[in-house]
Amino acid sequence: MVAYTLNGEQPVISTHIGDQPLYYMDEEIIEDEELFDPAELDLLAHEIRTLKEEMSGLDDMPFFIPENTMLAFQEFAENAESLDIDLSLTKQEKEERLKDVLNILGESRLASSYLNVAEKHDIKIMMSEQIEKAFYDRRSGSILINPNMQVNEQVLLLSRELRRHWQHRQGVLINPLMFQPENAILINRAQEADLVVSVIRTAWELQLAGIRDVWERVENSPMADLSRAYAREAFMDFRTINNGVASTAVFEAWFLSERCRQQDKKIIQAMLADYNGYVFESSTSSENVTAELISGLGEMPFGKNYLSAHAITIMEDPIFAEVRDRSNANFLWFIKFERTFKETEQHLQIESDLSTHDIRHELLKQNSQDQIDDHEQSADIIQLFEHQPKVQKENDGKKLSSNSKRSAQIIDIKRWSSKQ
Repeated sequence: MVAYTLNGEQPVISTHIGDQPLYYMDEEIIEDEELFDPAELDLLAHEIRTLKEEMSGLDDMPFFIPENTMLAFQEFAENAESLDIDLSLTKQEKEERLKDVLNILGESRLASSYLNVAEKHDIKIMMSEQIEKAFYDRRSGSILINPNMQVNEQVLLLSRELRRHWQHRQGVLINPLMFQPENAILINRAQEADLVVSVIRTAWELQLAGIRDVWERVENSPMADLSRAYAREAFMDFRTINNGVASTAVFEAWFLSERCRQQDKKIIQAMLADYNGYVFESSTSSENVTAELISGLGEMPFGKNYLSAHAITIMEDPIFAEVRDRSNANFLWFIKFERTFKETEQHLQIESDLSTHDIRHELLKQNSQDQIDDHEQSADIIQLFEHQPKVQKENDGKKLSSNSKRSAQIIDIKRWSSKQ
């Protein structure tokens, strides 16, 4: 969040930059002689002196003071009061807005197919202020849209979530954390790129239907480079819309941009914060990404699958799967190391238990004290006088005799008496 003023006037304006902290680049000392000639350095030095003189002149100027101080306070108070105003729509207004959005999407052939599939599976589309923008809830079977946005943005976001629902019904909306870490990067990228392809195509079809506001919103958004890639192919040959060439151009442009770095950062953070045990504790994760899964992402309600011919290339080409950001690569290496270490540790524990169980079992079986007592005699009793009654000792019903195996002899001496 950055707060600033214009010409020293109130109220203070605040701008939300993002939810990520700002970082400074490492300073690299570069010799000036390597970049500029001496003549150019003289010109730059002259311009720097001129700028310093202008800055010193601005510092000498007195600070701007509003002519009417009470007017400045009044404007500040009005701006503060506007923060407490409830701008939320009523229930009836939300329903009318949702109808407008659905009517606009009905003009697109692709979006209409998505809506038919959603209606077939009883998916509810509702306005809700509990979410930031738009969200497809698989458990409740609903798509939620924030009503406090412009209609064009709601159209684009709803088309994206409808495509996500289409992925779900095609069996390709799989949690990337269910795969090995390096494969999870590719799956997450492909899923996000496919959503953008659907949004661009829907906006183009609405433009052909005469609704240009949505396409203009795309051109004035961070997706402008992707929209130009699609428009170039569709303008040169309209058949590329259905045969998948235009969609493939958007898919490839997405991977060549910096969007890979952003998505990699999100999925790696999800891996590190995984509390369900998908990454470090799951032993049923998929080892490889199949070509059928990549091809399934490119399936369309009509027309040609735009990824089926490129599935093998996507799996093998480093452009699609390589982690190009160094910090993301370091975190990914750490995750792979931790996962491999845990798997190796569990494997060693299992092998150790299996190898020692039989040995311990046999030793206990052979050296059991009960078996020793049953088979071996502990002692023999020798009688010194013949007239004494024969002494016998029974152990579990067995009599001791001189023929039995013995390990010691015990002499039984009775007290002698003169009466005998």
